[in-house]
Amino acid sequence: MYSIAIDGPAGAGKSTIAKTVAKNLGFIYVDTGAMYRAMALYFLRNGIDGKDSEAISKSCKDIKVSLSYKDGEQQVILNDECVNAFIRTEEVGNMASLTSPNPDVRAALLDLQRDMARTQDIIMDGRDIGTNILPDATVKIYLTASSCVRAKRRYDELVAKGVECSLDEIEKDIIDRDYQDMHREIAPLRQAEDAVYLDSSYMTIEEVVAAIEKIFSEKLDK
Repeated sequence: MYSIAIDGPAGAGKSTIAKTVAKNLGFIYVDTGAMYRAMALYFLRNGIDGKDSEAISKSCKDIKVSLSYKDGEQQVILNDECVNAFIRTEEVGNMASLTSPNPDVRAALLDLQRDMARTQDIIMDGRDIGTNILPDATVKIYLTASSCVRAKRRYDELVAKGVECSLDEIEKDIIDRDYQDMHREIAPLRQAEDAVYLDSSYMTIEEVVAAIEKIFSEKLDK
């Protein structure tokens, strides 16, 4: 089985890129961030404080997250409910950043993620795929972009949806989330020693996809 691990900060385009590469290579795309966001959604819906580690740990036993595919699209299932439409808000993203370092949250999802890699050709993106979840991945990519570029991308997405927002506030949230992700005690965001660094700040989606597919192809040729 082949596996591609893509790590990087929020807003770097990991999910968009990973989905496209997976489609082109015939791999299964595993969105680990969506799985953590599903758990974060549960915490928000149940009024659990993201900084209350004891309450977070205790509630993990009541949460079941899984992935399925319908018409080729990934479905994120939280306690038998498809929550695709609810997990992409800033509020959920910030809660996921707060709660994903919790050992019990990570343990709840780790086995599922590794099992998928043992049985299928997959591409997985997140914060600690190459460093922790799939340390033996065929190819590891560290995908990033400047905070201002990532903020502008997010700003344009929200404006296109008719959401009023502040570019400065979005960039501040991104910088804060970067700090949280890079300084968390368990499995912090960092580039794996054998990962290829890829800055997408001034690259198109097509260029990034082509670069990753070239890296994968060259790896197989060695």
